[in-house]
Parts: sequence; C-alpha cells; structure tokens
Amino acid sequence: MTKRRDFIKKSILGTAGITIGGMGFSAKSYGSIVGANEKLTLAVVGIRGRGGDHIESWCALMENRNLRLKTICDADEQYYPERSKLIFEKTGTKPVTEWDMHKVFEDKEIDAVSLALPNHWHALATIWACQAGKHVYAEKPASHNIFEGRKMIEASRKYNVRVQTGFQNRSIANVMEAMQFLHSGGIGTVYMAKGMCYKPRDSFGIAKDSAPPASLHYDRWLGPAPWRAYNEKHVHYNWHWFWPTGNGDTGNQGPHQFDIARWGLNKNEHPVTIFSAGGIYGISPDECEQETPNTQTSVFKYKDGKILEFETRGRFTNAESSLDVRIGNIFYGTDGYLELNEQTWKAFRQREKEPFAGSAAIEKKQTGSKYLAAPGGTEHYANFIDAIRDGKNESLHCDIIEGFYSSSLPLLANISYRLGRELKFMGDYEKFVNDPEADIMLTRFYRKPYEITDEV
Repeated sequence: MTKRRDFIKKSILGTAGITIGGMGFSAKSYGSIVGANEKLTLAVVGIRGRGGDHIESWCALMENRNLRLKTICDADEQYYPERSKLIFEKTGTKPVTEWDMHKVFEDKEIDAVSLALPNHWHALATIWACQAGKHVYAEKPASHNIFEGRKMIEASRKYNVRVQTGFQNRSIANVMEAMQFLHSGGIGTVYMAKGMCYKPRDSFGIAKDSAPPASLHYDRWLGPAPWRAYNEKHVHYNWHWFWPTGNGDTGNQGPHQFDIARWGLNKNEHPVTIFSAGGIYGISPDECEQETPNTQTSVFKYKDGKILEFETRGRFTNAESSLDVRIGNIFYGTDGYLELNEQTWKAFRQREKEPFAGSAAIEKKQTGSKYLAAPGGTEHYANFIDAIRDGKNESLHCDIIEGFYSSSLPLLANISYRLGRELKFMGDYEKFVNDPEADIMLTRFYRKPYEITDEV
C-alpha cells in the first residue's frame, strides 16, 4: 500500500502546465497574473448567516487591500436584496447576483471566491473553484468527511491556487502569542490540550415536509447530500444537526477550538486512537428531530502519547477555569498550565494561584509586514489576500493542510460516536486499522452530478 504522504508528493509533480477549465492559461501562469498593485476581484458564495460576515469583511478591506466584490451567489434568492443593499451602502456599487456557482467560477474576471456554505458543500465548491483557477477562502470545518478534505489539498496543489481555511484564531495576535509561548516551553512540555464548546441550545422544533419556497433552488442546496423531501427544519442553520449535511456542534463551533488545541500541541499529524461518546439530553425526540449529539466527550491520543480532549456541552452548564471559559482551551504542561478564552490567556506555574504570564491589552500593531495592517477583525481575510499576491501557500496563516488536520479531529470523533467504540487510525494511510465499517464513514455516497472523485 502506498503511503498517503508519498502519494501526495508524487501527485504534486508536473502540474505547472495543466490547463485550467479551458481558459487558455496554465495554473502556473494564472498564479502570476495578480500583481501587488492590481485590483483583486472577489465573489462570495453562500450569503446567509456567516456569509454576511464575509461580505462585511471584504467590504472593510476594499481600499486597504485594493479589492472589488463583484458577485454574490446563493441557492436561496430571497437574501439577494438585503445583501446587495449592504454592499451598495458600503462600497457604492451593486453586486451581480447569481444562484448557480458554476457561473461564478466561469467568470474570468473573478480571482478568488469566499465560501460560506453548509458543511456538506465545502469540499465540492472548493474543488470546482480550484479547477477554474480561483483562489478560495473556505469556512470551517474544511470538509464534511476525511476523503474530501484530502481531495481539497490535492486540488489546491494541482491547480496552484491558495486555499485558506476560516480558522480566524490563526490570525489573532494574542492567540498567536499564546501558541508561541507554549511552543517555546513556557509551561514545560505540553502533554495534554483540552478544547471546550459550551453552548446551550434549545429545541428547534418539528415541521412536516412541504414544497420548498419559490426562492430556493432546493436540488442545488442539497448538492452532494442524499435526496430527501424539503423540510424547513432541515435547511437554513438547522442543517448542522443532521448527519447528511452537518457535523453537530462538535463539528460546528468545535473546529475552532480543535484547531487551537492541535496547534498548541504542535501536532501536524493525525491521532492514532479516537474515542467519543455522548447523546442528546434535555430535548425530547417528540419535540425535535435532531440527529447529532448535543453533549459529547472526545479523547484523542497521538503516537507519542500526548492527549487531546474535547467537550461539547449543549445544555445548561458551568464554565471552566479562572477565565470562565465556555468557548476556549486549556493546555497542561510539565511545569504548569495555560488558559485561553477567546483573545485572553493566562499561564500558571505549577501549584501557584497567580498567573506568571499572559496576554497584554489588545493592541493594533504594525508587524513589519510589507502590507498595510488590516482593519480590526479582518486580519484572517487580509492574510488570504496577501498570500494570493505573494503566490505562496506558506504565507497563509491557515493553509488547507492545517485546516484539514484540525477539521479531521471532529470528523473522526463523530465516526467513533456513531459506531459506539474506540477506533485506531493509521494517519499515513488515512484508514482505520482492520476496520472496514469505520473506513466506509471516511467518505460518503455522492448524489449525481455532485460527485467528488479520486481524480481532481
């Protein structure tokens, strides 16, 4: 069996001359088209909810990063007027609206796309965009399953485009400072990391299947997921709580803290054992059809014995640590521990009750970059643009490889949860040890024509 990493090395070779989507230029030549002083043209695909944040961020960077937001795209046309108005108010221009993302990817004026789609669409939309020579900013988790996450990496490298995963903590100065502190031995050797997602959620109710609204292109919204009749409780936002489209809160809010936990452990690899257990508590099946657990505990062990723990609490709960952490992390080292709550962190030495190190007041500093500092809250988006102009994957704060490793953790946890047992994983091959039942869950059945194939 060929090791996965050897396969990736071989697959990258000889890609410079591949022609993109019949556009008449190679991936290599496309990567050099956008110069440091040229305007970058963007599109946002998926404009409801998180997509609104994408639009706000790109609008804030228009002058700072010399951008143009040309097109917004969504399978549900009801959101066009509100988002178009927002863009016009902020930029003075009205965007093109489009429900078919293929037309966005075919537009030769568009240099990059920003994806804020349901989880089950992240990979396929990214791959299509890469094949069309577009750079991609894609929301977390990177993918809906392990197989398609690996294909996203291959597509990025094959077509020589930048793919940034939306783990915004990677661009927050105080979080970066905390990670540097850990990696430099600030609390000794870090042997365990804990991530927390404590978000009490109420029942979202039950509804009967019905006809989709006229504004919604429902087949396109379903995309790679199996066909099922339209139900208003299974679509906008509630898709998170159904396995065909979402990954529960462990794979919704969780990936941000999984990413920080893995980052703090300095692990650029998969774990070797995974165990996850939980259930749906405090909500009756008679009042909600939710499939994913609202309470879930997951434990991962790496080959050197280091441990990553993760807790999802979807009901009423206390917070943790002196920082009152609900969405955050704690790291345990041989000489102490570190608490991280959003942008605030404290480190404690051994049994001492007062911190000996921590985050200073948040300041906006020029870091010596040749690029202008980004407006507050848009640093991760700005980093994506800077990397496009650099033409280097290494310039990305969260290249798709980083996003994939962090996103794989909740995906692996959910496989363990659904099978009800501990799993052993071979990271080099991205397969389970003698476990065909678990291997099946590393990918999915793709509904035609929304298929992800071995060859991207």
